[in-house]
Amino acid sequence: MLKAIGARLFGGSCFLCRGAARDILCVHCDADLPRLDAALCPRCALASPDGAVCGRCLTRPPPYDATVAALAYRFPADVLVQALKFHGELALAPLLGDLIARRVRGNGADLLVPVPLAPRRLRARGYNQALEIARRVAAVAGLRLVPEACRRTRETSEQMGLATDERERNVRSAFDCPRLLGGATVAVVDDVMTTGATLGEVAAALKRAGAARVLNWVVARTFPSSLPDHV
Repeated sequence: MLKAIGARLFGGSCFLCRGAARDILCVHCDADLPRLDAALCPRCALASPDGAVCGRCLTRPPPYDATVAALAYRFPADVLVQALKFHGELALAPLLGDLIARRVRGNGADLLVPVPLAPRRLRARGYNQALEIARRVAAVAGLRLVPEACRRTRETSEQMGLATDERERNVRSAFDCPRLLGGATVAVVDDVMTTGATLGEVAAALKRAGAARVLNWVVARTFPSSLPDHV
């Protein structure tokens, strides 16, 4: 209560520009976030004419059924995601969770699952950024959060810097689900979707455990550099 009163009286500091702000971002930096409002493939969230399922997803359907991304992974969204993921700025998790929650309103899911971290990386980092974001999404959307529904079965290398085929090999069969999901629609929360390799493996594991549908709910989506105007 005292913190809220203080913020109203004296203002605060925007995480990005350090200017006056009542929330973690000032109104100007919030307006600069690269929100996605273009026509996107409903399955992979890449640009697609008229928002139809894209040719790639028609030719090679991924294990997941839909993807909702709140932002394009470019400045300043990348700054926020990296600050949470690599620099322990946990105060950003509610902001990023709110961005997802606003985009998925009305997109039904029975339960929420964060992409799990490998135990070694979790020990080194001290937290799973996907879980921290998912906590907020679950609270806002009124969904049941079940972190234990999916786990990593082995350590994997960092995906950053790997080519698409290398990413797929790196995470192949790296997840399993220790509980039966009985036809549930499962929403998987992550910070960034790049090639979809990790989310595809998570979705495959969830479906082996009985999930009927798997939805990706991510903060940010990367786009080919040749398509900068599609977001």
